[in-house]
Amino acid sequence: MTIKKLTASAPAPGVPFYTPAQDPPAGTALSPGHDVPTLFTPLTLRGLTLQNRFVVSPMCTYSADNGHLTDWHLVHLGAFALRGVALTIVEATAVAPNGRISPEDSGLWQDSQIAPLKRIVDFVHSQGQKIGIQLAHAGRKASTVAPWHVTERGRHEVADADVGGWPKNLVAPSAIAWDNGFPTPNELTVEQIEGVVRSFADAARRAVEAGFDTIEIHGAHGYLISEFLSPITNQRKDHYGGSFTNRTRLLTEVVKAVRNVIPSTMPLFVRISATEWMEHAHSSSSPSDALDSAESWTIPQSKQLALDLADLGVDLLDVSSGGNNPLQKVEAQKQVDIAGEIRAELLKQGKTSLKIGAVGLVYTAERARDAVQLDADGQTAKADLVFVARQFLREPEFVLTTAAKLGVKVQPPIQYHRAPYRL
Repeated sequence: MTIKKLTASAPAPGVPFYTPAQDPPAGTALSPGHDVPTLFTPLTLRGLTLQNRFVVSPMCTYSADNGHLTDWHLVHLGAFALRGVALTIVEATAVAPNGRISPEDSGLWQDSQIAPLKRIVDFVHSQGQKIGIQLAHAGRKASTVAPWHVTERGRHEVADADVGGWPKNLVAPSAIAWDNGFPTPNELTVEQIEGVVRSFADAARRAVEAGFDTIEIHGAHGYLISEFLSPITNQRKDHYGGSFTNRTRLLTEVVKAVRNVIPSTMPLFVRISATEWMEHAHSSSSPSDALDSAESWTIPQSKQLALDLADLGVDLLDVSSGGNNPLQKVEAQKQVDIAGEIRAELLKQGKTSLKIGAVGLVYTAERARDAVQLDADGQTAKADLVFVARQFLREPEFVLTTAAKLGVKVQPPIQYHRAPYRL
């Protein structure tokens, strides 16, 4: 009888601690073929290859220490990578102290914030998975308290100086408050806008040093870049306001600045709110395709922006919606379909390099599958990646349970091999 010689587990490469290599990474389809849904097929963006189409969407957790992430974030984010998510994106990370949503937000405006992020990056890489970071500036929606402290909408959401806030140091394209009871922001000067652009570039350099695989620029949800895009919040008379080209200028300058300081192999994402859900507040006689005379940010403008971003070297457009006006009437169930509209426009115009991420009420295996499923022509999917937020909080093993429900055999974490997922 031949006795098989046992060998030690190969270590995960490129990390400063021992853990067994996950080869292939958890969440990889083990029997790839025509019957495997697109959701469990690879996608390559520049030098980044993902083994499935799941992304942990950036989610604020209000738990950082002066912008520095802690071991809480290591466990929180590491849990998703361990359980098969191909790409995890760190929550909105401020490029300036007054760009935080809350005093406890993640930050990357100084070098001391690199090390705790790198610790998280190293763990995610040890699992064979990829990790990104969302760079953001909250604009007029900054200096609020964590949502579990909110007792009354309005003034009780504002973080005053006695709890570490900066209500007198909010900035925006125009001096328009988010809502009644909120501070009026200071209108940014052109020199200050140029400083914001530099802050994004500086934070991107630090993200590269921390080892991130991709960067997402936050241009959604009524935060600073989103405020510039919208004619509701951007009433400037200079070259950053008025026309579509002017209102998109800050975002395009940030994209160029970030693209210029990151490796050519690193993909760049942008998140937008494809609509403000404010069409109900405007005259129905306004032509929906008149970009320069629009009264709010709408889907036709998002389609044009997508075409422009494709030419600037953006690799994925993360399509969300809303967040810039308290009078919005959000129809979240339509968000995946909106992503599909934008993807169809890109394909129609031959802009195949820009991929689309879809978000919104993805809480079942079927919704995740349907968002990215390609038909035989390879073009009719609504999105290329599915971004999932709250369902991962409820169910960190959502990738593995989705695979079980769809009948796809995938690699589990090797340490969990004795506990396969059963329905």
